[in-house]
Amino acid sequence: MDRRFTILLLLCLFASHWAAAQNYTVRGTFRDADTREPLIGVNVRIAGTGIGAATDLDGNFTLSAVPEGSYTLEASSLGFENFQRSIRVSADLQLGTLNLKSTALTLGGEVVVSATRRPERLTDAPASIGVITSRDLDNLPSFNVGELLNKVQGVEVVRSGVIGIGINARGFNSAFNVRMLQLNDGRNGMLPGGTGLPAGFYNTIIKEDIERIEVILGPASALYGPNAHAGVVNTLTKDPRSSEGTTVVFGGGNQSVLSGRFRHANVVNEKLAFKVNAEYTQGRDFEFIDTVYIGAIGVPELAPDFNFRSIRANAAVYYSIKPDADLIVDYGIGQGSNIGVTNLGRNQIDGWTFSYLQARYVSPRVFAQLYNSWNNAGNTFQINGRTVNYQTLLAAGLSPEEAKRRSLLPVEEGGLGFPGFKDESSRLNGEFQYNNSVGSRFNYVLGASFQRDVANSLGTYLFDIDGDIIINQFGVVTQMDYALTDKLKFVGAARVDYHDYYDLQFSPRLALTHQVGENGAVRLTYGRAYAAPSIQFLEFLFPIAGVNGAIIGSGQGLTVENLVTGDRRMIDPLQPEVNQTFEFGYKGLAAKKLFVDATAWYGITRDFISPAVNLFVGGERIVERGGQPIPENLSGINLTYLNFGEVNNWGIDLGFTYNFNANYSFGAKYSYFGSDITQADKFEDDPNLALLSHRLGRHFACLMHLPTVLILTLLPRTYWTTS
Repeated sequence: MDRRFTILLLLCLFASHWAAAQNYTVRGTFRDADTREPLIGVNVRIAGTGIGAATDLDGNFTLSAVPEGSYTLEASSLGFENFQRSIRVSADLQLGTLNLKSTALTLGGEVVVSATRRPERLTDAPASIGVITSRDLDNLPSFNVGELLNKVQGVEVVRSGVIGIGINARGFNSAFNVRMLQLNDGRNGMLPGGTGLPAGFYNTIIKEDIERIEVILGPASALYGPNAHAGVVNTLTKDPRSSEGTTVVFGGGNQSVLSGRFRHANVVNEKLAFKVNAEYTQGRDFEFIDTVYIGAIGVPELAPDFNFRSIRANAAVYYSIKPDADLIVDYGIGQGSNIGVTNLGRNQIDGWTFSYLQARYVSPRVFAQLYNSWNNAGNTFQINGRTVNYQTLLAAGLSPEEAKRRSLLPVEEGGLGFPGFKDESSRLNGEFQYNNSVGSRFNYVLGASFQRDVANSLGTYLFDIDGDIIINQFGVVTQMDYALTDKLKFVGAARVDYHDYYDLQFSPRLALTHQVGENGAVRLTYGRAYAAPSIQFLEFLFPIAGVNGAIIGSGQGLTVENLVTGDRRMIDPLQPEVNQTFEFGYKGLAAKKLFVDATAWYGITRDFISPAVNLFVGGERIVERGGQPIPENLSGINLTYLNFGEVNNWGIDLGFTYNFNANYSFGAKYSYFGSDITQADKFEDDPNLALLSHRLGRHFACLMHLPTVLILTLLPRTYWTTS
């Protein structure tokens, strides 16, 4: 009996000790009290203990190993009032949705993921990075999200009409700009195939589904691969589980603009959620008739259609495989018609269609995705080419009405050949990343990616007469960051890429960041990135309307002949453009209400890829490509793309924002850009490059000082911008 009593007593003591030592979990979600959107990076802690965490991308937090007892839960985030709540923990506790109230504009308190692909405060990011928040988007009355990129310091936005927007950073902008890599939820948002241009007007994302846009300036190939050599524009969309509900928007404006948009997000159960988005927008672009030259004679463009139209839709299904791992399947399609501006004339884009199918796996440690993108140019044609056809048919004695009708017909239907081009290209991408930590100071990322371009122009503007042009690219990457001290952090990354046309490309990135005060940091960075020339630059074969000549890609090497002496010389195959940039910057609260963002940078670009160069003006023509003769009817006036050699460029970006109070703020931004590409004697050994350098010098003269942009905010949800 005594033995049984002793055993029972020991069991009771053990149970009592186990109960006293029992720990629990506290969970919850923080949202903006005004916008109801999730808040990322909120610091959550239990007062008087060492227990704390930060909210994730959906605003969720988890506090583990909390002993039983009564506590004060505290939370803080820059730009929001401090939060306190008394809680009693006696079992696992779910606090539900908690709200933070805004005190002023969030000066640098935003959390970004694009700089290192890990959540971190904007001021701590080891890169020059700007953010457009959902609050900014709410304030924008226009459907055209690209207009807001003018708000980002150091970004140059070029307008080519009501809807036409070109995005660039740190100089060298052009109508066919591919220097900024554009991503949508980690997916390559550039058009597949020959052009390689941003999807832009044909993308499938509507304004109401955007959570935020993060813009990285400078080389970013170490993390994002080829063609991230000038920067990255990363658009992140809303999770239906944190943005449930239905939104219907109707809008209108001048230029006969009408826009209707619809978004619906629904949580079906604890594992399944979905969202559906759609938009229809139409309007009329600014009316301008350009001049088309037939030989030395200039004639007006024939009947350009200034009406534009966009239809886009996408749907996504989110399935929680387990509480911290999601499988996301996303499909989107967009179609548009408008006038497209190029540096060789204007195109009448008619029914251009872009679509994709994407599958993603997202968890705290693993990110993987596989997606395919498709392109179809519809009935797009070159306005110059149609105008030349029309004038030729008029000269042959046809009536204006009949000449106009036949100007778009192929030869077999009585025309002179359809003056357009086809594009039925596709691109397959795959990516895998794994991240983890060793201790509290060391984090690392390992990744690999694959891209397969299949360009198919049906022989209309590429050298694909004998079949599709297929180019494969592979890449592997590693990144690590190490906290040297509580304030000093080192970030290093390295990527190696293989391209079917080129040798291995190495892209390193190094950064040191040092925290200054509570809400600021200085950074010193070095990055090296490369851009593989687009398929258009490599394999272009496009006749120039009105002359005996063509634009000819230089991916296989060219033989050119002097028109006077008959001498021949070789032009090497086009090489990747490599950009190295050194950068020093500060971002943070310099005073209680004053936010400062300052960056100085110096770049060295090797094998700078030129815009289309007219060899005829330099006294030459192309006679062979890759050792094969050029057809006689295309060997007159020739344009191609050349490597410049080495070009140096430098600049500064300065900005500040002062908050008078929660409702009033004032800001100003200024950028300077300079380059030795404009030096008169830099390319004296190559007449073609010397001529182009002179032209670029005149072009860049107006870009050396970008206009100061003043931003006045009078209400938390209203702003005006003037330049």
